[in-house]
Amino acid sequence: MARIGRLFLPPLLLMTLGAADSPRLVPDVSQRQIDIQYSFKGAELLLFGAIAYPDGRIPKKPADIVIVLKGPEKRVLIREKQKIAGIWVNADSMRFQSVPSFYAIASSRPIRQITDDRTAAIYELSIDNIQLSPTSFTDAAEIARFEKGLIDLQQRTGLFVQRADTVEISDGLLYRVRLPLSSRVVVGDYTAETFLIQDGRVVAAAVRDIQIRKSGFERFVANAAEHWSLLYGLTATLVAVAMGMVAGWIGRRI
Repeated sequence: MARIGRLFLPPLLLMTLGAADSPRLVPDVSQRQIDIQYSFKGAELLLFGAIAYPDGRIPKKPADIVIVLKGPEKRVLIREKQKIAGIWVNADSMRFQSVPSFYAIASSRPIRQITDDRTAAIYELSIDNIQLSPTSFTDAAEIARFEKGLIDLQQRTGLFVQRADTVEISDGLLYRVRLPLSSRVVVGDYTAETFLIQDGRVVAAAVRDIQIRKSGFERFVANAAEHWSLLYGLTATLVAVAMGMVAGWIGRRI
């Protein structure tokens, strides 16, 4: 599928949202900050809000809501395994430059019933429309194969989630949905993007930020590794040596 670069998104949003008679979204999320400890087993976020129409007039034809929860982007190297002489070995590989560490999308109806493929591609509305930015452009079939493998892996680990018909809209004004947050999520800044779609067009959009961070001893270790890397490395080495000496001492006494 042809994809449109993300540099086109801000101008389109400005053109879409600039009209004074356009509706507005007032979104919110149940937790703006999530602390992760060693016992973190995932979470469930409630995303909700209201649609503010000009003069309070609700259109006769109901609008649709699409919500995208997205984590920090990262580089990912995907390797393909092949069985040679009865042994599984790494074969071809491909690197992707901008893979969301987490991506969950919910909509009031299936995306194909809400808007066309072009609009869905521009706003990355569905897992298949995520712009993964592969580093190789030589073989479209090979790129598609690796993209499929990457998406399948992310879905199986709960890091890519797509749920249609899950956004509830009450009286054409209030909406809400619950999205799962995998226990495998990484720390960083997340965004919850809400899109109001009418007659196939995005007529309003809004973003809420969510911060996921480590807490307790895990946060201390992460900060030490990031800000005092040399001291952290020396301490980790000394602790490992000390534990080895203690283990050896115990082994000689048994």
